[in-house]
Amino acid sequence: MPIKNILVVDDSPTERFFAVDLLTRAGYQVTTAESGEDGIAKAKALKPDLILMDVVMPGLNGYQATRTLTRDEETKSIPVFVCTTKSQETDRIWGLRQGAADYLVKPINPDELLKKIAALP
Repeated sequence: MPIKNILVVDDSPTERFFAVDLLTRAGYQVTTAESGEDGIAKAKALKPDLILMDVVMPGLNGYQATRTLTRDEETKSIPVFVCTTKSQETDRIWGLRQGAADYLVKPINPDELLKKIAALP
């Protein structure tokens, strides 16, 4: 099933705007959430085809939210791409251990993101 609906979870209005602009121009429907808690609630309610998850957010961080989503029966089939400024190899490994399907470092390369989305089964 091709990716159509994407949930962007990021506390930064600038990052959300960038993602929404890029993804809608590429033909995707995009919903946003401003926190990990909001992202989990929207993921359960909307069942998006993909979640782009920031890490550094107040409250529940992106690692915690990713772990919650990928271990929940309702949402575990939704791939999560962690998109963060945390660029250390240990951060990437930790993100993938939480269940993320991929780990991208900001600033996100638009072409790379679109290719990774297109490559999803």
